[in-house]
Amino acid sequence: MSISQYLLFLACVALATYAQTMTGFAFGLVLLGLSGVFQLASVSEVANVVSVLSLVNATVTLARAKPQVNWSLIRPAMVSSLVGVGVGVSALAWISGSMTVLLQLLLGVTILGCAVLLVARAQPLARVSSRKSFLFFGAVSGVLGGLFSSAGPPMVYHLYRQPLPLAAIRNSLLILFSLNAVVRLALVTGQGAFMASSFWLSVLALPIVIGVTWVARRYATADSMKTVKRMVFVLLLAAGLGLIVPAFKSLAAG
Repeated sequence: MSISQYLLFLACVALATYAQTMTGFAFGLVLLGLSGVFQLASVSEVANVVSVLSLVNATVTLARAKPQVNWSLIRPAMVSSLVGVGVGVSALAWISGSMTVLLQLLLGVTILGCAVLLVARAQPLARVSSRKSFLFFGAVSGVLGGLFSSAGPPMVYHLYRQPLPLAAIRNSLLILFSLNAVVRLALVTGQGAFMASSFWLSVLALPIVIGVTWVARRYATADSMKTVKRMVFVLLLAAGLGLIVPAFKSLAAG
């Protein structure tokens, strides 16, 4: 990267952090989408950075609170998500080595799908969902976590529909995503796919993440959260299309 690319990457980190703080998810998707559109780094490299930053952020947040977790519900999601992480990391290694354009297309489609989840009005459920539903959403989240280090949207959508205390939902998500990040980092490191550049990008981005998170939490209002949610939807839509259209063109040309 040139100096201008580093600065642009840090600006993308700041925007992604703000989106995450105001909406509850989307950090990885926004950062991956913008990095892909501006061609700042490879998908696998940015996904590694997202894993490191997400793990640090979750660890700091959990250290400040007393986790309230419904283990009987979250345990099935944990098991299936860990299996999904392994599948996602294996798929990433295969696709990155053979069909980079396909990976770009898949990322674009994932971003568009998550943009829809962001604005979908999920109706609260009268009773807690079945164990099978937690297994399913955990597996989907795990695959997305392994591929793009963006396990959030499916489980966020599913858990926030449950008739559970908000603190229990937030802490359950943090623990689930922390575990996913640890396993993902262990797998990619074992494959030799965690590059030194990912480490240094993480070090550079960490102060930005901490600073933007603090400012956003301190000055956020209910109205600003609604506005940002709409803006993030538009941003994800643009980033998704910005990846899909060139990928289709490349596939058509090939």
